[in-house]
Amino acid sequence: MLFKQQALLRQKLFVLGSLAIGSLLYLVARVGSLDRLQPLCPIDGRFGPRSQDEIPLRALQFKRGLLHEFRKGNATKEQIRLHNLVQQLPKAIIIGVRKGGTRALLEMLNLHPAVVKASQEIHFFDNDENYAKGIEWYRKKMPFSYPHQITIEKSPAYFITEEVPERIYKMNSSIKLLIIVREPTTRAISDYTQVLEGKERKNKTYYKFEKLAIDPNTCEVNTKYKAVRTSIYTKHLERWLKYFPIEQFHIVDGDRLITEPLPELQLVEKFLNLPPRISQYNLYFNATRGFYCLRFNIVFNKCLAGSKGRIHPEVDTSVVTKLRKFFHPFNQKFYQITGRTFNWP
Repeated sequence: MLFKQQALLRQKLFVLGSLAIGSLLYLVARVGSLDRLQPLCPIDGRFGPRSQDEIPLRALQFKRGLLHEFRKGNATKEQIRLHNLVQQLPKAIIIGVRKGGTRALLEMLNLHPAVVKASQEIHFFDNDENYAKGIEWYRKKMPFSYPHQITIEKSPAYFITEEVPERIYKMNSSIKLLIIVREPTTRAISDYTQVLEGKERKNKTYYKFEKLAIDPNTCEVNTKYKAVRTSIYTKHLERWLKYFPIEQFHIVDGDRLITEPLPELQLVEKFLNLPPRISQYNLYFNATRGFYCLRFNIVFNKCLAGSKGRIHPEVDTSVVTKLRKFFHPFNQKFYQITGRTFNWP
């Protein structure tokens, strides 16, 4: 009898202990997230004065899960109306550059509670068929957001497509434009590597980088090769400057975003007139992946897809030298136009 009473007592103590531990973990998570979201400054600057129906930043953060459900299409029209949600045209666009880090930049900016990202590349302005569907089709491709949030999309093909600057200008002549760049030769090799991987998945053969980047007839850099042409940043930027002043562009250092992301993100916050909210807490280095991952709160973390950070093939050093020499004068002009200098060879 005594043995049964002792066993029953141990069982009760185990249940009570489990409940206590569960409650403690909940409180730790709650306090951690509240501490992370302590500042309650309204979104100011270009968004105008705070109105009665403006959502504080802390409320925006807590409703991320709700917005996620709406993005998946799990919301009724009544729920959308009750929560004052809208599909807004973007106030900023990451227009390029391909393989410069556009996805990483978009995901990192999404750490800010006042930013909502379009998950997919829309390809509205660079695709004639999509563009013909009209601006309302484009707007309905945007995620649901609160009126005082910024919607941002990224389509890196925009930067190099001739028709895009004029088309974006017609939509919004004062839009903010983000360009993320990497050292041009490295970017070109990264571009090649992505295409090569796609060919290999389909069991197709592909030329070596050297054969594509160098014209075999002249032994000079092949400017007809798209990966090379994309890396001539100044040529594309000059086309954009026919429609937008340089003040509406912000250049992001894609190489630094990999190794030291926070200072770059803080510069973007300032450019977008956002109150500073992204901190070192939101970024942690994943030694296994070799990249920084994202921490939204004590519960939710996210790393970029495994396809990011592909290993580049070995490229003949003489070809690398030739490419760097070719890009050098274009790089100098790019520094002069943008006012930002990079330590590119």
